[in-house]
Amino acid sequence: MTRHTHRIAIAPSGFKESLSAARVAEAIATGVRRVIPDADLDLIPLVDGGEGTAEALALAGGGRLVPVTATGPVGDPVASHFALLGGPGPLTAVVEMAAVAGLALVPPDRRHPGATTTYGVGELIRAALDAGARRILVGCGDSGTSDGGAGALQALGARLTDRHGRELRPGGGALHELEHIDPSGLDPRLADAELLVACNPYNVLCGKRGVARVFGPQKGATPAEVELLSAGLERLAAVLTRDLAPAFGATALDLRTAPGTGASGGLGAGLAAVGARLLPRYDVLLDGLDLDARLARADFVITAEGALDHQTVRGKIPAEVARRAQAAGVPVLVLAGTIGPGAQDVRAVGVDAYSAILPAPMTLVEAIGRSGEFLADASERAMRIMALGTRLAPVAPLAA
Repeated sequence: MTRHTHRIAIAPSGFKESLSAARVAEAIATGVRRVIPDADLDLIPLVDGGEGTAEALALAGGGRLVPVTATGPVGDPVASHFALLGGPGPLTAVVEMAAVAGLALVPPDRRHPGATTTYGVGELIRAALDAGARRILVGCGDSGTSDGGAGALQALGARLTDRHGRELRPGGGALHELEHIDPSGLDPRLADAELLVACNPYNVLCGKRGVARVFGPQKGATPAEVELLSAGLERLAAVLTRDLAPAFGATALDLRTAPGTGASGGLGAGLAAVGARLLPRYDVLLDGLDLDARLARADFVITAEGALDHQTVRGKIPAEVARRAQAAGVPVLVLAGTIGPGAQDVRAVGVDAYSAILPAPMTLVEAIGRSGEFLADASERAMRIMALGTRLAPVAPLAA
């Protein structure tokens, strides 16, 4: 009788500030092969618009990375990049906001989201236009900013001024002073370019679930700063709607609460005001991967992310993978760097089991430095437990 070869799909996200999605997939595969050497593994590293998106799409689409020095989130020059993709149609560029305004680029002692800027994102968009791109995909995720895209708009040529006519200083902390936006200096090429924003539709700019309240504390904001940022983003939405959106035919979109407007600290709203289309990120980023069919062919799926918590079900990669695998009737295991409050909610979207990878308490620095090792070991442990389970004979029911 022919022995069945285990088919396992490994479809993780990257571990922020630690491992790319490709390296996470390879580490998991290493652990699986320690237990099932002949397993048929399908490695499907996934990106969500954050770190590694430009590189991943360039590799998948026969493109290349273009190095650019641009303004980082704290105002210092950083070595960044965008991607130019291959294939038919208009030349397409991928601008990964995390590569120029990501949290990883903000030193821990300078994590003040009221001061960080998306100016470099606008510089990358201009560089992509200079390279001849006429379709620009902006990947949102892993941001270190909360300026509503104000910095990006300034880099693209808009003037944001206070009631005295002075140019607004960088960062979301100044947005409550915004009085007027002058669009006359905006790069005219924006009118002829297709600007697409791959974003998490759960993230909105304002309101109780506004981006400053949900993500501001993660970026270093105190409770008082969260309220200041929230007020500033409310003001920005109002002025964008009045001064900028009409010039680009974007008045039909509610910049306060439309899906994706809160992406990357509100970058979604700022770019939507100049005509960008806000698209659910997985509709854009997973195109061409044939993910549903690959998951359906598997006997088992392993996915992973750095932190499993209440945010996971709100559009994170493990939830998306689990939802698709559940539709195909394929079981799913999630491996996570840490497990936080609300992690159990992932069971409702198709996750059958989840496990933390850390073997013991340790510092964050050590955990990040050894994450590949811990992922491989955790994968091995999970496979050995599963192998043990398949060897147990069914227990006979107790007699009445």
